[in-house]
Amino acid sequence: MDRVRPNVAEFKLEIKNFNMIAADSKCRVCRRVGQKLFLKSDKCFSPKCTLVKKSYPPGIHGRKILKRRRSVLSEYGLQLKEKQRLKFFYGLREKQFSRYIQEATGKKGVDSAVLISKILELRLDNAVFRLGFAKSRSSARQLVSHGHIVVNGRKITIPSYRLKKGDEIAVRPQSFDKKVFSDLDLILKKYNPPAWLKLDKTKKIGQVASFPGLDAIPPDVDINAIIEFYSR
Repeated sequence: MDRVRPNVAEFKLEIKNFNMIAADSKCRVCRRVGQKLFLKSDKCFSPKCTLVKKSYPPGIHGRKILKRRRSVLSEYGLQLKEKQRLKFFYGLREKQFSRYIQEATGKKGVDSAVLISKILELRLDNAVFRLGFAKSRSSARQLVSHGHIVVNGRKITIPSYRLKKGDEIAVRPQSFDKKVFSDLDLILKKYNPPAWLKLDKTKKIGQVASFPGLDAIPPDVDINAIIEFYSR
């Protein structure tokens, strides 16, 4: 029985279309929450940003939804909006994000808002992004998953790995010749990490100098509203 050979050109076109849809979905997230979440690195800072061109939510009814947004939201609606913004900002799924909130609110004698910030910021993929090793959190997640990042000299491939004070994060020496790191020296030359991280730009090694505070997350996010949302 003759085997049907796949059309290579059609297959490549399908892959290209899939990648375009996957890339565009990040822009749709920003349009959905009505705010830049900086999910696509350089494009978010340029006039090509989709939110600049289309400030209304995606879909055929996007403009109608925008009009409804301008009206007063219910308490539940405001809490849901804050939750979605922070979850998308860190690129997390609902199950993982809710588990972090439950962990933070379940500890007594600790400020839950500060602990939420600490848990989110100490993820390895976030630290890689904060150190300037990647242009976005999604890119940082790929670098970790593909084995390009080491923690205390040991390769870690789990993006959600939680760092501790004093941990050293570095680009794996065997990965320096990869294309993704070709312009890293130029990027780090102009970049300064947040205060809770130290960075040796020459050796490309970062260190958790202190624990991140509440100021590490976007200042316009209402953490208390998110806590109330999950306490229902």
